[in-house]
Amino acid sequence: MAVSPSSKSRLTEKQLAEFSGPSLFDAIARAVCRAGTCRPRSCSKLGRWPAGYDESSGAAGWWIWPAVMDCWRTSCFCWTTPLRKRLPWMRICPAMPGLSTELRNTWPRLADRVRLKEDDMRSVSLSPEDLVVSVHACGELTDHILDRALAARCRVAVLPCCHDLARCDTGGLDGWLDGPLAIDVTRAARLRDCGYQVLTRLIPETITPKNRLLMGIPKSQ
Repeated sequence: MAVSPSSKSRLTEKQLAEFSGPSLFDAIARAVCRAGTCRPRSCSKLGRWPAGYDESSGAAGWWIWPAVMDCWRTSCFCWTTPLRKRLPWMRICPAMPGLSTELRNTWPRLADRVRLKEDDMRSVSLSPEDLVVSVHACGELTDHILDRALAARCRVAVLPCCHDLARCDTGGLDGWLDGPLAIDVTRAARLRDCGYQVLTRLIPETITPKNRLLMGIPKSQ
């Protein structure tokens, strides 16, 4: 039986045969199966961009790294906690140490090039060469991440969730659009108005219903 991409069950070695193909996705999935500690639902490829900062529970950077390790100009990922209270689901996933070991075994060049850290996101130094990635940063946290990326004039990719209609800017579009969509359209317009090329994509709803991927590239790059 094929594994559902939205499954909340752990992948184990029993599912290895489901990922026998030559693709990067299958290679990562096999490493996850061997680690036996993670769910299938957070595997997504965000592209071949230089990268430096990932606000998530610790998984997104690992998924990106095998795709970018031949063109990456720096060598540090940093996972951090939100600006406010440290919510359990916003902390580094307990499965990360085991998964990290398995991924390093699969791609030895990953050794010493990924760093896991919990800290205030404002402590992370960003440069124009970085890529800021946020997967399901709740509510206004996505906006704070966009603030950091815009201040550094670096590339950014966010997958927003838990839209806070009281705190997030709808741009006055909530008369035409539902509130969460109005917020994300306003975020895209903000990037464009700040001189960014805007790219929008949808990841499959079978992975998550919060599936709007917003990417921004400074036009000077």
